[in-house]
Amino acid sequence: MHNDNIQTLQLGYMPLIDCAPLVAAVRLRLDRKHGLRLQLQRQASWAAVRDKLLSGELDAAHALAGMVYGIETGIGGPKADMAILLTLNQNGQAIVLSPALATALEQGRPLRELLAALPRRPVFAQTFPTGTHAMWLYYWLAAQGVDPMTAIHGITLPPPQMPAALARGELDGYCAGEPWSAQAEALGAGCRVVRSGQIWPGHPEKVLACRREFAALQPDIATALTAALLEACRWLDVPANRREAVAWLADPDVIGLPAEQIAACLLPSDSDSDDADADAEQDLHFHADGRVNFPWLSDGRWFLHQFRRWGWLQSADRNADDALVANVHRTDTYREAAQRVGVPVPAGGTRRSVLFDGHRWD
Repeated sequence: MHNDNIQTLQLGYMPLIDCAPLVAAVRLRLDRKHGLRLQLQRQASWAAVRDKLLSGELDAAHALAGMVYGIETGIGGPKADMAILLTLNQNGQAIVLSPALATALEQGRPLRELLAALPRRPVFAQTFPTGTHAMWLYYWLAAQGVDPMTAIHGITLPPPQMPAALARGELDGYCAGEPWSAQAEALGAGCRVVRSGQIWPGHPEKVLACRREFAALQPDIATALTAALLEACRWLDVPANRREAVAWLADPDVIGLPAEQIAACLLPSDSDSDDADADAEQDLHFHADGRVNFPWLSDGRWFLHQFRRWGWLQSADRNADDALVANVHRTDTYREAAQRVGVPVPAGGTRRSVLFDGHRWD
């Protein structure tokens, strides 16, 4: 604790559109309002985010929701007790294919046949083995009859490296957060074929994650941090405010791509389609009166269900799942922070969702 009674925290983030709440919290001095000084640390990969969270170099981080459950269960890496303080955004990711595959898919040819006709096993990239991008990619492939565990070669790449790898022909497609699908299109390296909000409208994406020890042993600081980020998310759901945030994200030290590309991903779409409500539900959201930010227990159960689907978790104990999710999701901390900043909270801890293949989840 410093003499000025301000607690300094180290927060990690990846150069993605949805790191905006962290950047806004600092730019607007919302951290100082809640007695904190947030020092943002850009990271090179999600594995680096994980490792620095676990070592204590980072107090908290902008993190893939699925990554948190992967660490909690010890799938493919270190196992540790984790906490989710709030969800930072919904939607805002995309799957990109090479131009040839995207064109053939648009012409109505089945993806399964297209991939089988390639001269080698198709290569698809995601950003972390148990992360959200892997989950959206695998779910989308499986819905079209492509087994992501056997029919493709899946690799992990940091999102900024994906467009160039696609341009070099090393990849046939990938799933990543914006602006990295927009960058592939800007380079002519690939085409965005489905947005993640089309796969699961309103899906959880990035979360504010920390070690469970931090959340449990420093509850006042965890609540203050949650409140500051919750205010930043609320601010970002105002279109005029997002226009101000474009320049912050375009800064070379944050994302470092042209402001026009940032704006195309960050600003709400002005849809004049026949199904404007559905389009809006699929857009990038940071707040929506708190519906985005509440750490829904049912969202956590969905990820565990997918881990079992792909053979990474063997047990199928609903009570164990409930206990795990209740430990990870710090709903009490969230409710206290939300009350502090005047954000409504739901009565229960679960919600109902419908995915693009008609599957219902609650």
